[in-house]
Amino acid sequence: MSFIGMNKFDLDTPTYCIDLDVLETNIQKMAKTIIGKGMQWRPHEKCHKTPAIAWKQIQAGAIGVTCAKVSEAEVMAAAGIRDILIANMIVGEKKWERVASLCRSADPIIAVDHFAQAEPLAQICHKHGVAPRVIIEMDIGLNRVGARPGSHTLELAQAISKLKGVKFVGVMGYEGHLLSVEDQAEKRKQIFSAMDMLIQSRDAMVKSGVCCDIVSAGGTGSFQITSDYTGGVTELQAGGGIFADPLYRNHMALKDLDYSLSVLATVVSRPALDRAVLDSGRKTLNPDHEPPVVKGRPDAKMIRMSAEHCELSLGKESQNLKIGDKIELIPGYADFTTVMHDQFFGFRGDRLEAIWPILGRGKLQ
Repeated sequence: MSFIGMNKFDLDTPTYCIDLDVLETNIQKMAKTIIGKGMQWRPHEKCHKTPAIAWKQIQAGAIGVTCAKVSEAEVMAAAGIRDILIANMIVGEKKWERVASLCRSADPIIAVDHFAQAEPLAQICHKHGVAPRVIIEMDIGLNRVGARPGSHTLELAQAISKLKGVKFVGVMGYEGHLLSVEDQAEKRKQIFSAMDMLIQSRDAMVKSGVCCDIVSAGGTGSFQITSDYTGGVTELQAGGGIFADPLYRNHMALKDLDYSLSVLATVVSRPALDRAVLDSGRKTLNPDHEPPVVKGRPDAKMIRMSAEHCELSLGKESQNLKIGDKIELIPGYADFTTVMHDQFFGFRGDRLEAIWPILGRGKLQ
């Protein structure tokens, strides 16, 4: 049976839905913001893990994708996407062998922050006659992974550039510690200072004769500021803005992008006039970073979520909900919800136009 052409509210629930018109508008706006200011766009695919969506971003001007894992990169490569940044530390012989194989179908960039990651990768790739690009991730303030700015990064770049089996191409940094700074003038100042750290390292590399063509940065909670930086950042990795999650809009000042993602749910119980229970709990969407928003019902709020149930507090305008009614929940943070689903249902208006398998789901290695 084909579901294409069905009305959204005739489908069973829970269903993971995308408003295609809003998605495509968000993609175009992100592309215009980043590319229009002279940077390249390499969106992170962690929010969607879906080649069909990645191709929409590429068609809008993105140069490729950013992934977290080798297995995700393999999914994107199998779909014909070649320019792939794996923005994570890749460690272990099995993974390095997979990177070498990935080079046969794609042109990956591998992030490192230590010579102990780069040297064995280079040895394995050289043995197989391939040479992936390598980029150093610098710690620009997040204090997670990353080489220390200054001489440590420069010395690491010089050492990697001498290895056979890899091609050193640049630096990256993630200003994730600054996404929630409330004062927007202060946020801009601190983000620009973080970008200055990347550029200072780039300049030191170039002066020493080391290639540094790529300077990569930028998340969804910062790209509307980072894209204004004129010091030499070459590309931004922001991806989640295509869904414009409430987390970004409520806490990171994301603007001019609209919610495009929702979970269609059914009212299964009405225990009180001011309460409703839905069939979409923690196994359907994750509320931990930010609670879901009830679409079209501003006086309805999530008050509790268990494995199979979402409980809503209802204001006067929402107390007409009946058992069997279907409503939509906007996930607070798509990254932790997408991994629970096998496919996206894409709608033009309320008509089902596309079903996209989330091929990167479960790709954790």
